[in-house]
Amino acid sequence: MTNNLVEAKKLHKNFGHVHAVNGVDLNIKSGEIYGLVGSDGAGKTTTMRLLVGALKPTQGEIMICGYDLEKQVELARSTIGYLSQRFSMYEDLTVLENIRFFAEIRGLSSTEWLPRSMEILEFVGLDKFIDRRAGQLSGGMKQKLGLASALVTRPRLLLLDEPTTGVDPVTRQDFWQLVIKLVSGHEGGGVSVIISTPYMDEASRCHRVGFMKAGKIIAEDTPSNLRARLNGRVLELRGSPINKLRHVAHQDVDVEDVAAFGDKLHVRVRAGQADLIMKRLPDEIKAAGGTLTDLRIIPPALEDVFIALSESNHG
Repeated sequence: MTNNLVEAKKLHKNFGHVHAVNGVDLNIKSGEIYGLVGSDGAGKTTTMRLLVGALKPTQGEIMICGYDLEKQVELARSTIGYLSQRFSMYEDLTVLENIRFFAEIRGLSSTEWLPRSMEILEFVGLDKFIDRRAGQLSGGMKQKLGLASALVTRPRLLLLDEPTTGVDPVTRQDFWQLVIKLVSGHEGGGVSVIISTPYMDEASRCHRVGFMKAGKIIAEDTPSNLRARLNGRVLELRGSPINKLRHVAHQDVDVEDVAAFGDKLHVRVRAGQADLIMKRLPDEIKAAGGTLTDLRIIPPALEDVFIALSESNHG
């Protein structure tokens, strides 16, 4: 017996000539938060829809909680809670009526769903808003209602498709606190989460991350192991004018990439070249008429890794 809640092998999904998902393998353990990370069009949402059974794969097989998704679709789906990208509640129903609807279509009786709903609404912080219509909720509250609806059937696997896109930073933080509590057993225990996100700070909170590009997972590991790939190879550069600094750094033969991070630049260099570049770059900047404020080696961010991976996997 495996303790993987999700096992997907060689998943493919074609839409005509477009290979939206192209040979994806996934193994998600019980109690794991797995981040599916990539830019728009990478294949994250299509992968999520395959895992929830909303789309049939062109090729490949999926096991969810021990059930074959193709042959035992209802049993597999009964173990899943799914929160799609777009708010899919009924806006003219109240918070409680929405949860009741989702509970009853999953076959829960009122003696089951009512106490469970109150427990969940308290957990997500909506217990004081049970009579408010869903259409009158803020963006963050709508996401929490979506999460509550997904949790009412006590799923073992939670699929969250870009759940925090378009919500403010405080709400994103609140949402993540709820996800972490769920996985740590505060709310039932043993729940696994697959979350797709374009945000690297969210990817950093996951136990493991799969970087997607062009329908493929191009790298998969813990955030710390992924960052370690670029240890000693990222310099932080500050000064002015920033565009001139970027141009000068780009000209250096041992610089692989220069990316803006707010008012500073991250300069990715070839392995073993950081010290040499730190010696010569100040002179190159000065000769070009730029002003250097600070230049130092820093721990790589996940963004640095993602940019490097994207460049090294062109097709």
